[in-house]
Amino acid sequence: MIRNIYIIVNVDIKGYNLYIEGPNGVGKTMYTHRLLSEKAKEKPIPDDWVYVYNFDNPNEPVAISFTAGEGIIFKKQMEDFVKDIRKELKKTFNNKDFDKEKKMIKADYEEKKEALIEKLNKKTMMQGFKVEATDSGFYMKPVLDGKVLEEEEFDRLDDEMKRDFEDRSVLVQEQIFQALAEIKAIERQAEKKIDEWQSNIALMTINVHVNSIKANYKRNKKVGVYLDNVKKDILKNISCFLAPDPDPKSTAPVPMQQLQKPELKEPWLNYRVNLFIDNSKREGAPVIMDTNYSYYNIFGGLEYENQYGTLKTDYMMIKPGLLHQANGGYVIFQARDILSNALCYETLKKALKI
Repeated sequence: MIRNIYIIVNVDIKGYNLYIEGPNGVGKTMYTHRLLSEKAKEKPIPDDWVYVYNFDNPNEPVAISFTAGEGIIFKKQMEDFVKDIRKELKKTFNNKDFDKEKKMIKADYEEKKEALIEKLNKKTMMQGFKVEATDSGFYMKPVLDGKVLEEEEFDRLDDEMKRDFEDRSVLVQEQIFQALAEIKAIERQAEKKIDEWQSNIALMTINVHVNSIKANYKRNKKVGVYLDNVKKDILKNISCFLAPDPDPKSTAPVPMQQLQKPELKEPWLNYRVNLFIDNSKREGAPVIMDTNYSYYNIFGGLEYENQYGTLKTDYMMIKPGLLHQANGGYVIFQARDILSNALCYETLKKALKI
């Protein structure tokens, strides 16, 4: 029997599994475990596996493999990356030169806006109205003999003159709407200019850190794609990185919208790394044995947590099962126990055939 087991264990064919039968209590399990442990020392250490956020499809996290020991390093690098980038972006944008440039762009916008309002007033005065701009919008006031009429003065005018003002106000409103459209266009241009300039400044800071991590994983294309997406996401959410940190002593309840979509306020949560399988401390291949034959323990699953009555989950809550832990090595099951759970047995057969 011993000789046969040695021969079978050395068969390296996909889908080939070993079944041992014999009386209870004779040490089959422990002997098999000891034999496989010796054999496992000769085999290479399997890869680490991590899950990262999928920026194109958040419901399908991206699995990335690393040479054993690199997974935990990558996880730590991304944790340090988030701390450093949050600190340095705030430092960069608190710079006086940045503030000065931003004020210059806004001043240019205000100058063009004032010129448009002045041009608008030249047209509306011909119709007997003066336009005033406020934070809440534009207001037009009737003008008679060069004097702006207040509401009480307008009410004292005769009906014919009031109707004349009302008729002319239609054209004035059209002129105001046209000017508003021009002002909005200038405002959008100013905002775009600030965003582009802000992105260029941020990009220099981000590239230093992203390229530093990339340099360690030149052959891992998935890491490169992921880091490029992280870079784009930071630029898209730059305002979140520049916002002041929340007061840790605050007891205010978290809004439901933020619970469901935390990335709206904290995009860096999507840069975390779920170290799914860590083989950094292994010597050789794994030999996995357990007494818990629940579906979740064998095949892994997705955990949930309750936050203010709402069930929440994300890619960080994907947990491995025995099959994931044994990948690249061996897993030992008690046949009687696995057969007593029909669902686990059927799923196990399917998994072993993949």
